[in-house]
Amino acid sequence: MASAKLDQIDRKLLEILQSNGKITNAQLSKEIGLSPAPTLERVKKLENAGIIESYHAQLDRQKVGLGVMTFVQVTLSGHKKSITETFVKVIERVPEIIECHHVTGSCDFLLKVIAKDISSYQTLIMETINEIEVVASTQTMVILSTFKSSKVLPVP
Repeated sequence: MASAKLDQIDRKLLEILQSNGKITNAQLSKEIGLSPAPTLERVKKLENAGIIESYHAQLDRQKVGLGVMTFVQVTLSGHKKSITETFVKVIERVPEIIECHHVTGSCDFLLKVIAKDISSYQTLIMETINEIEVVASTQTMVILSTFKSSKVLPVP
């Protein structure tokens, strides 16, 4: 898919909105040097084009009681489309799996999983992920600390 043609103002809008999704249109227009109406029009254009996908609050996972975060490498029993679809259909229904990436290398999928504690995580792995009929093996990496976790994309 071809990337959208963005001018300097669009790039600045995206940079500001990624850093502060709650900014008012008045403040946004002041920061980019346009009046409010054209600013709002540009934001709507970026939303309608699917460049801006959503706005949401970022939560402190530990303050809401989610103390364990892991990466899980998953190897499937084969590479047929039906096997992949079976796996994806199940993991889409598991709220603790917050990211799922189909990857190359020594495994087939890389999952980012969040849980209340190690016991909850163990239950999730043993009773949900490892019970998916097409899962051949899993390997867990517990995240001890995170030094960078940016949600801001560097718009070229």
